[in-house]
Amino acid sequence: QVQLVESGGGLVQPGGSLRLSCAASVSIFTFNSMGWYRQAPGKERELVALLTSGGNTNYADSVKGRFTISKDVAENTVYMQMNSLKPEDTAVYYCNGRAYTSNIYWGQGTQVTVSS
Repeated sequence: QVQLVESGGGLVQPGGSLRLSCAASVSIFTFNSMGWYRQAPGKERELVALLTSGGNTNYADSVKGRFTISKDVAENTVYMQMNSLKPEDTAVYYCNGRAYTSNIYWGQGTQVTVSS
């Protein structure tokens, strides 16, 4: 059974940094792409960052230059380094994996709160 487990969320002051981790229970070569989405209260879930199996990346305009998605194939883990955090980055962040089988998997989510 495929599982994605996020960690690394928390409370941080504006301008601070966090690194989110998404550990997969299977090889990340299972996935055609992996990414991070977020959902703020009262808003729809939105794509934040995407990493394809070919190494291409795609970022939401609101996080370009501040967030970086990466992977460690040996650890079957995808990361997202978040710098210069803003209050509007506050949301639950979800890891997503799209398998070559077309199945889509989600993690349970991790809360990120940016506040002074």
